[in-house]
Amino acid sequence: MKGLTVRWSLAEAPAGVEEQLASYVADTSHARFTGQEGLRFKTWRCLPGEWFEGCYVFGSDEARAAFQRTFTQTAAESPGSKIIGSAPILIEACDIVAVAEGGDGFLAAGRY
Repeated sequence: MKGLTVRWSLAEAPAGVEEQLASYVADTSHARFTGQEGLRFKTWRCLPGEWFEGCYVFGSDEARAAFQRTFTQTAAESPGSKIIGSAPILIEACDIVAVAEGGDGFLAAGRY
């Protein structure tokens, strides 16, 4: 499987940006990526005051490359960039070595 990490710095972001990002994911972004062709799953991660990140896992090199190409062209104008006030500091492709589902099972949700 093929991964892609997109990370924004929150070091210079406005106060309360983490809540704005969580609301955007719950209200808009989660639905946008649910069922997206070529995407196996996406997670959104945040370390308050440090960074916000989207982690994508695609089923093929082609799906990842197509998404990466399109996203990179508009990254500075993406909704996350607008909320944070800056473009991503990292857009990095990677290989996913393995995924394990724990005993509590997988839970897809727009917000935890």
